Amino acid sequence: MRGFILLVAFLVAVVGGAFMLASEYGGEVVTLWTTDERGIEYSTSLWVVEDAGSQWLRAGSIDSGWYQRLRARPEIKLERNGELRRYLAQPHPDQTARINALMARDYGFADRLISIARDESRSVAIRLNRLD
Repeated sequence: MRGFILLVAFLVAVVGGAFMLASEYGGEVVTLWTTDERGIEYSTSLWVVEDAGSQWLRAGSIDSGWYQRLRARPEIKLERNGELRRYLAQPHPDQTARINALMARDYGFADRLISIARDESRSVAIRLNRLD
């Protein structure tokens, strides 16, 4: 029994590590800064894609904390390539399939691995409109 528990713990660690490596090192990672109702800022590491001159993010779930903060306060900051800029974030559920395809193209195997744990029907694309 002890061996089985150790095996399960090992497998959980390996799978968790694979997800972490894929999400952080699978391609370009940007830092999103959102603010809650008390004015406290939170940082979240995310992938970004560009399409037709716009930057796009993807929330894996509408229940994620960063997405909820973004919906309540859509003026966000994004750090990319060492530059911090302000944006207005606008969810576009109708564009999610297209943004999913762009994420798959740009992030390849890492996106496929992360997609195992994500219900695509709960994902939403977010377009960033620069404010400064």
